[in-house]
Amino acid sequence: MSGEVPDRTGRLRSVLRGPRPEAVPVLVARACTLVGVLDIAAGVFPRFRHSRMHTLAEVLPGSLGPFAAALSLSAGVLLLLLAHGLRRHKRRAWRAAVVLLPAGALAQFMYRHSLVGVLISLALLAPLLRHRSQFTALPDPRSRWRALANFVLMGAGSLVLGLVIVSVHPDRMVGDPSLADRISHVMYGLFGFEGPVDYTGTTSWTVAFSLGALGLLTAVTTIYLAFRPEHPAARLTEDDETRLRALLEKHGGRDSLGHFALRRDKAVVFSPSGKAAVTYRVVSGVMLASGDPIGDVEAWPGAIERFMDEARAHSWTPAVMGCSETGGEVWTRETGLDALELGDEAVVDVADFSLAGRAMRNVRQMVKRIERAGYETRVRRIRDLGENELDRIRAAAEDWRGTDTERGFSMALGRIGDPADGDCLIATAHKADEEPGPYGDLKAVLHFVPWGTDGVSLDLMRRDRSADPGMNELLIVAALQAAPRLGITRVSLNFAMFRAALARGEKIGAGPVLRAWRGLLVFLSRWFQIESLYKFNAKFRPYWEPRFVVYRSSRDLPRIGLAAMQAEGFVSLALPRVLRRRPKPLRPCAHAVTERGARAA
Repeated sequence: MSGEVPDRTGRLRSVLRGPRPEAVPVLVARACTLVGVLDIAAGVFPRFRHSRMHTLAEVLPGSLGPFAAALSLSAGVLLLLLAHGLRRHKRRAWRAAVVLLPAGALAQFMYRHSLVGVLISLALLAPLLRHRSQFTALPDPRSRWRALANFVLMGAGSLVLGLVIVSVHPDRMVGDPSLADRISHVMYGLFGFEGPVDYTGTTSWTVAFSLGALGLLTAVTTIYLAFRPEHPAARLTEDDETRLRALLEKHGGRDSLGHFALRRDKAVVFSPSGKAAVTYRVVSGVMLASGDPIGDVEAWPGAIERFMDEARAHSWTPAVMGCSETGGEVWTRETGLDALELGDEAVVDVADFSLAGRAMRNVRQMVKRIERAGYETRVRRIRDLGENELDRIRAAAEDWRGTDTERGFSMALGRIGDPADGDCLIATAHKADEEPGPYGDLKAVLHFVPWGTDGVSLDLMRRDRSADPGMNELLIVAALQAAPRLGITRVSLNFAMFRAALARGEKIGAGPVLRAWRGLLVFLSRWFQIESLYKFNAKFRPYWEPRFVVYRSSRDLPRIGLAAMQAEGFVSLALPRVLRRRPKPLRPCAHAVTERGARAA
């Protein structure tokens, strides 16, 4: 690396760790959470109002005179919503808290003449104003779909909390209303109307006012999210994609995951020289990069510095999934982050692959059996397929997916047949002696992306569920056998998480801790295909390349893990497939359009 690296290393560490973030935002966030919980309890539970804790709660923001219940609920919910943003140094959360706390202090003085309540509100406000320079984080990328999500979540929360409010006054309830009556009362109350449940004394008014406050909060927050300025979600622009393809053309052979940087639902930051780039997506406040930086290794530190600057500006948690050993060394050296081995990538050397020998007997017998059943294979570049066949393959891959959401992030391109991806490889299985289905004689599809000029990396595997077992093995063998005529010398297969633990845990002499860890992985494999992917890859006698996760602190690992599972599609908050809007047509690059025109001519 150049002589500037040590200086840049120190600067990046200061960006991430120094000056070390003060505890004020965390303490303020915890105070807001505590006050919010107390306010909600004061507004909901009658017995709480006669407890010692209520002595404190009644002078906190929101607990005011005859409107105490409704205002407590409103202030409590708002403070809980703001706490997370304050913890992440968000500027807009700071502004909202600075407005809410003086309003609470004014209300305390006007309605209750409570100097203690005013002092508590101002005591929370003082550190916010004094340390305002720490709340500078920019807002996250967003779209107006957040308004729908807020309406659903706030509506569900208001319904549950409303049921609690309706049910905590059994001694003042008239009769014994059913659960359906109580739900109806909550629904009416959220819209400001009287429901079928009645109470003695002033309780009916208090419940109605509290339900109305919940409904108003849901409406106000939803309207705000729907009409606030929309920030576009992460998308590669045409210029970004063109620059990335130029970098991959020069340096794409270094990392098998390089081509996956061209997913169009990622954002990108380039080094100052433009010779390197890091692609990422923000998921639940985690700035998640995948694989190694793209481009010249000497320019990686500049791209990494830009990545860390972006994470700091938005108060995102930086993380990298699936980087190589070299990439992990550069990331940890340049930023002070830590690295943890995540698993291994299976890579097959085409020159060494053969179906001969005892070790390949199971694969060989399976392939021969399927071939005798009348299946044939075709291995071609995307540019050699016609549009009709590509449309049929896309439709089949979508139909055979088996899940509502497309899985994959670090090792998935997310599209098939884009004219800009003409070098991608596609292997298909066909059976002509059966009655043609909706996709003709097509029975299975494997899609590979380029890995430099002499390699490919497996993108997706799809098959017709009615086809014979072993379609994936058949097509991988077909791709490996066709590789020499296509100029391919290496093929990257699936990524096997925790492969080393699985392999060592099943050997003689493995200790109890390792065996217990392997047992847990085998148990989790029922849902996440951990063991099955390892065993599937091992059939082809690959060599293993370790892959790492890079993270800031061990306490961030659960959050990073959840964000990675969301990005990979294992955890999804998306609408079911039948309710989703149809995707927009693929956006080809400018040079792809030119290529398509040339082919047509």
